[in-house]
Amino acid sequence: MNSTTITVEDLTFRYPGSDEPVLQSASVEINAGEFTAIIGGNGSGKTTLCKAFNGLVPHFFNGTFDGRVSVGDTVTTESDVSELSRTVGYVFQDFENQLVQPIVRDDVAFAAKNHGLKDYQARAMDALEAVGLKDVADRFIWELSGGQQHLVALAGVLAMDPEFIIVDEPAAQLDPHNARQTYEQLREIQQDTGVGVIVIEHHTEFIGDYCDRLAMVADGDVAWAAPVEVGLNRVEELLSADIHPPQVTQIARLLPEGDGTLPNGRFPVTVEQAVDAFPTATSKENQPVKSDGGGSNEALISVNNVTHGYPTLREGRKTVLDSFGLELYAGDRVALVGANGAGKSTLLRLLTGLESPDEGTVTVLDNDTNETLPEELAEETVYIHQNPEEMFVEETVREDIAYYLENRDDPNVDERVTDVVKFLDLEDIADRDGRLLSIGQQRRASLAIGLATDPTIVLLDEPTGSLDLQSRREVTQMLSRSETRTETVVVATHDLQLVAEWADRVIVLGPTGILADVRV
Repeated sequence: MNSTTITVEDLTFRYPGSDEPVLQSASVEINAGEFTAIIGGNGSGKTTLCKAFNGLVPHFFNGTFDGRVSVGDTVTTESDVSELSRTVGYVFQDFENQLVQPIVRDDVAFAAKNHGLKDYQARAMDALEAVGLKDVADRFIWELSGGQQHLVALAGVLAMDPEFIIVDEPAAQLDPHNARQTYEQLREIQQDTGVGVIVIEHHTEFIGDYCDRLAMVADGDVAWAAPVEVGLNRVEELLSADIHPPQVTQIARLLPEGDGTLPNGRFPVTVEQAVDAFPTATSKENQPVKSDGGGSNEALISVNNVTHGYPTLREGRKTVLDSFGLELYAGDRVALVGANGAGKSTLLRLLTGLESPDEGTVTVLDNDTNETLPEELAEETVYIHQNPEEMFVEETVREDIAYYLENRDDPNVDERVTDVVKFLDLEDIADRDGRLLSIGQQRRASLAIGLATDPTIVLLDEPTGSLDLQSRREVTQMLSRSETRTETVVVATHDLQLVAEWADRVIVLGPTGILADVRV
């Protein structure tokens, strides 16, 4: 097993223009051959810490750097990112930016080839086999699903035969099945190769099931590092840092003393442990909930017999929605759920008019999207992107909100901006650059941009992706508030907790269309 260690000693780092350091005297050791999770609230410094492991901080992300980071005998400040990448690989949260070649095989071989490794082709094929993508080696990147593209980025890192792999938010924007498959793949790689796997993660269920060790970053410091079962039992500390412990751990904590603990006195952190720890309960059959036909008699959105898909190079046109039908009503809190590729995002784009159906009709507020320009539909229908940073173009959030209003020739720009900032409690970030905010803050600000226009319909794609507990709560609260300004809100999501807390109508999409449509 690999014995290399990443050692961080008294690391302090401050980004240019920031008054406070994002890391302050942080210290930690991480061993190769282990599966380690780095956790912390949004803005805690965990991503900056991980970027210091392979020299991205401070070589690429400049700033004031004090302390020492070493990988084995190599001090990162005395090496360079190119050389360190052979030891510590990094799969970014926005992994699409790492895919630089059109063909899968060429992309995976790219780094090894550019490092002058003569066996780069063999390395690429071995890496693709390790992630289960050997059969798609000669396909174009854009023909793959998002989950497959993520694995291609991982394979490109594996081809360098590193001693550590860092994966930022491996479960983000994936449905539960594909997220678990990704973690299965990472664990298999770690066990088969001895490489150290480091994940930045908010979903503690995955940490409990797959990781060996857990390090918590809080207030710019590594508060502690511990075995997973020990770390996830620090329930109060996790909650105070806006981190959700596993649901079984939280349930065990609420049971009478002794009823929800393991023989060692700890709470369970996995479902398997909970089976042994929890007292036997009498089961009751769940009664199905039937749809009542809508919040009102008149549909605001009608999708009638729609078939829509995308062209592929080798397989012709791939159909995503086939003879699809749906009606949405005023007052609906709609959650669209389903596996990656089921058509959730495609449906949202059809509702905005950004895409037109191949067959059938989409009617939004009595407008046929085939006959109405997207900018006209946008007067009453707002679409908030999965990647909120794409919505920021000005120097401050306040100016961004005004920008969209001015482009609609709104006569009361200043009044509307002040109103929505106050309505969504954004005074603390209104005068900051949206591009420099945390992902949770960006999602709050992007919702403000949308609501400022007083739309009738709001469509959101993965509004809680990559958020910590507090940020998810804030987004959920803002979704509830938005109902006083809009008539219908539709959310495409993999976040089943958001579904349970917020939605009153759940639509499950599958390969054959709507698998379930229920009111809850």
